[in-house]
Amino acid sequence: MQIFVLLLTLAAMTVISFYLGRQRALTVAGGNIPALNSLPSYYGYYMALWCGIPVLFIVISWLLFESAIVAGIVVASLPDAFAALPDQQLNLVLNEIVNLARDNVTAGQASSDIATAAQLYNQIKAVSSGLLFVLSITLGAGGAAFAWNRIRVQQRARNKVERTVLIFLMVCSTIAIFTTLGIVLSVLFEAMRFFQMVPVADFLLGLEWSPQTAIRSDQVGSSGAFGAVPLFAGTMLISAIAMTVAVPVGLMTTIYLSEYASPAVRSRSKPLLEILAGIPTVVYGFFAALTVAPLIRGWGESLGLSVSSESALAAGIVMGIMIIPFVSSLSDDAINAVPQSLRDGAYALGATQSETIKKVIIPAALPGIAGGILLAVSRAIGETMIVVMAAGLAANLTANPLESVTTVTVQIVTLLVGDQEFDSPKTLAAFALGLVLFAVTLTLNVIALYIVRKYREQYE
Repeated sequence: MQIFVLLLTLAAMTVISFYLGRQRALTVAGGNIPALNSLPSYYGYYMALWCGIPVLFIVISWLLFESAIVAGIVVASLPDAFAALPDQQLNLVLNEIVNLARDNVTAGQASSDIATAAQLYNQIKAVSSGLLFVLSITLGAGGAAFAWNRIRVQQRARNKVERTVLIFLMVCSTIAIFTTLGIVLSVLFEAMRFFQMVPVADFLLGLEWSPQTAIRSDQVGSSGAFGAVPLFAGTMLISAIAMTVAVPVGLMTTIYLSEYASPAVRSRSKPLLEILAGIPTVVYGFFAALTVAPLIRGWGESLGLSVSSESALAAGIVMGIMIIPFVSSLSDDAINAVPQSLRDGAYALGATQSETIKKVIIPAALPGIAGGILLAVSRAIGETMIVVMAAGLAANLTANPLESVTTVTVQIVTLLVGDQEFDSPKTLAAFALGLVLFAVTLTLNVIALYIVRKYREQYE
């Protein structure tokens, strides 16, 4: 709550600084706006930036290091008996102190030393919050006063503001790049640990997936099987079924809405179609498990077929329905990018509307459509919830869509559920699967971008 009040106060100071800076610029120019080097609003932005940026930097730094500093002071105040504890037990003691200080549930009755430390923790946090508030207000006011005194008629306020915005954009892009790099490296390093325990060939070419390793070596099943081929096969099977549903329906829908439907029908149908993209995947999972899967099983039994209660066909059909807006939207952008002059030229040569669509529009928009389909395949490969609820967890190596299968993403979730130690092949296998999934989706995205850029037509 105190941080919220501080940020609210900082926002108010920034707004006030903007108006003061703008008024200061008008004052020094004697009301003659053309005499100023920049527009008056840029002087307001200049003063607001000087007020807000230093304070924001201090607040972020304070919040990043406050917990560690307060924890160090509290731990140093504990009796010597606590200092001799191992690091893990000392962390548990610190967690108990923090929970007691925040009036959370603690394990049993807290000792007097823990209670005293909790009181000290609250006192230090209160002092820290007060210092942060005073320092922020002082620094914000000082920055605003500094900028207010520097405002002159010939000051290049616009250049300084735009330079600051440019630096901010560069910082944001750098954070995004390093975040992506950190994700890749974290998965890669853990996957390398897994491949030190399990050979790469056994993982990529093995036909049996059973990552249930025992805690003790004398237990049954102490060595698991980590052949990921059944997972790859299940992923490709469900993705193929999904794309079989999504691509024809999505493409035909796009052709109708773009070429045949009236503007009134398109304006009403397009938002209704996009609603499918906003439905949570867990809702699709419920729909697949409670509606589609029983229908498929009943249909199969009526034909004398053996259909599993959790089948790849049910998961694939519902996943295809979910991806229809994705295919439709990307294809719609590609078709609408084809200039009207090509349509008019085909009509002038005597082509019908259907012939124009088949011989002119679709070939011209094909690179964009193909790229969109590949991106939709990446979306299908990465889906988890529908497969968990409709296809099951059995790692069966089969091409029968009526049987239960599982996918890479489902196994990643299964392996990392609960309290896990990241020292066993069972847990580290999730990172190896994640690395393979990342490589496959990245390859598909690169191919899609390559197709779009290489075969894209440039129209004037």
